[in-house]
Amino acid sequence: MADWLHIVIRAFSALVILFVLTRILGKKQISQLTFFEYVIGITLGDLAGVISTDVESNFMHGVIAILVWCLVPFVLELLTLKSKTLRTWFEGKGTVLIKDGKVLEDNLKKERYTGDELLEQLRTKSVFRVADVEFAMLESSGDLSVLLKSEFQPLTPKHLGMKLGTEKPTQTVIMDGVILKEPLAAAGKGIGWLQTELDKLGVTKENVFLGHVDTNGELTVDLYDDKLQVPQPRERPALLATLKKCEADLELYSLTTKHPDAKKMYQDSSVVMTKVIQDLHTLLRS
Repeated sequence: MADWLHIVIRAFSALVILFVLTRILGKKQISQLTFFEYVIGITLGDLAGVISTDVESNFMHGVIAILVWCLVPFVLELLTLKSKTLRTWFEGKGTVLIKDGKVLEDNLKKERYTGDELLEQLRTKSVFRVADVEFAMLESSGDLSVLLKSEFQPLTPKHLGMKLGTEKPTQTVIMDGVILKEPLAAAGKGIGWLQTELDKLGVTKENVFLGHVDTNGELTVDLYDDKLQVPQPRERPALLATLKKCEADLELYSLTTKHPDAKKMYQDSSVVMTKVIQDLHTLLRS
């Protein structure tokens, strides 16, 4: 067998083995890898390269080495799932670098962290003053977790006393001009509804690169032709305007009628409609 063909077979076999083993070991982002996992990854890559190109070495010996290097972290991972002590020993633990707006210099030295590195990490979190930080911890992955003081945290609807509806995941119902039936069904919609919405927008599914059904059941599309302008959905603002008109009509009826019972009925209904509008205003105004 020619050397080049031998190398191709060995390399493909090593790739398949690594793919299967990494799927078994699980998936993590590079920033989430511990030092031990990082070393394992480098070693596995080096072993795969050696057994792929070194035609004089025994292929099965290399495969056994790869299996050992995968088996050990896999077993350790199972053990650490049940033991906090082992997790701390193998993965390390976080270190508090800032508390109550003050930098803990001793902990900085312990982690061999400079002030410049700390400020750089804070800037990546859009934090430019140490005094604004309530708590900052250097995680075992190397990432810096930052909690701002309450007065510097962004406002949320809860702070404003607003109650929002439950968010549902956005479903991609069209991709590359093809209707995806399963996400469409998950959104509680049918092909007939989708075709009607496309007709309202004046586009065909073949010209749609991506189509999404959002949490409010509205369809938004991104077209292949970027020069075409797609009208924005207006159902919610129109519904809000209709509710406000109903509220105004009820108030008008309560003012114009002379019948006491009818006046009270219209006034009570107007109060109920006002409460409905207040509850739905945030949802419907956009």
